[in-house]
Formats: sequence, C-alpha cells, structure tokens
Amino acid sequence: MNPKVDFYFEDNERWQKEIRQMRVIALDCGLDEVLKWGCPCYRHNGANVVLIHVFKEYCAFLFFKGALLKDAEGILIQQTKNVQSARHIRFTDVKEITKQKKSLKAYIYEAIEVEKAGLKVKLKDTADYEVPEAFQKKLHENTALKKAFGALTPGRQRAYLFYFAQPKQSKTREARIEKSIQKIMDGKGLNDS
Repeated sequence: MNPKVDFYFEDNERWQKEIRQMRVIALDCGLDEVLKWGCPCYRHNGANVVLIHVFKEYCAFLFFKGALLKDAEGILIQQTKNVQSARHIRFTDVKEITKQKKSLKAYIYEAIEVEKAGLKVKLKDTADYEVPEAFQKKLHENTALKKAFGALTPGRQRAYLFYFAQPKQSKTREARIEKSIQKIMDGKGLNDS
C-alpha cells in the first residue's frame, strides 16, 4: 500500500467499503499502487493496468486496455461509444465485489498478461472521425486554421471534433466552433488555458 494514496480510501464516505475491498484485490495481484489523475492506479512494471475510481452512482475498476480482455463473464462496460481502449466493471455494493473476487483477480491477471505481451489497442485515426459540416466549412475557408488544426495532436483534434459534434442545434455547434478558433490557432487543446 502506498501511503500517498491512503487519502482516497479515507475521504470517500459513499464508496469507502467498496473501494477498500477493490484495493485489497488489486494489491493481492502483485501490482504497484500509485496516484494517477487523482485516483489509485495499479501498475505492472510501470505500465498502467487498472484504476479505481468513483462516480455518483457507482465505483469501478477501469482496465486501461479492457478492449483486449476476453471478458468471459460479460461484465466489462464501454463507458461511452467514443472510448476505444478502456473498459470498466461497475459496483454498487461491497457484497458484489466480495462475491466476484476470484473473477476480478482473473481479469486483473489477464490485463497483466496483456501488458507483458506488449499488446496495443488499435485506435482509430483522427481521419476516421466525422468532421462536423460547420467546422469543415471553416477549415475550407481558412487555410491557416486548417494548418493549425492539422498541427494539433490527434487527441486534441478528436476532442475538438467531439465537442463540435455534440450539440443538436446548429447555432450551438457554430458558437462552439467560433469560440475555439483562437485556441486552435494558438496550438492549444480544448481544455488548455
């Protein structure tokens, strides 16, 4: 147990029993415990394997390369359709975790083997994502914007494309695009300051 991570298990009243049990399971699998993105992360030889995180409605084990796991029990969940690699297993009661302890360890051991084998999830290229029509028009009209967008990392490009495509109303989509143009021109991602 890493004392730098203890606060996570002490401060969370809603899911305290559940996440403490999850911690024991992850550590029983011989993983190192570190803090990543403010959550307990369990690694094998420096590679992220599984993360514990809490939500309002549930807590979960998040497997970084869950898409590569066999999921013999059919319990892995793809959080949203845009998540390509990660999968998680949700819990709402410590009894569920205790009952599934053997299965959960099997999933963790399989995820460790995925890391040992050096397997990678084949991610979609940014070109595979649909560019919203209003943004495509801006790119066509403004070559400097097109060049700046092309210079962004693939992750930043995808973040903008998702952000622009989300609203149902064209007026909202166009407002988001206008608001983001300067950030794109400055080489910044959607959430960069």
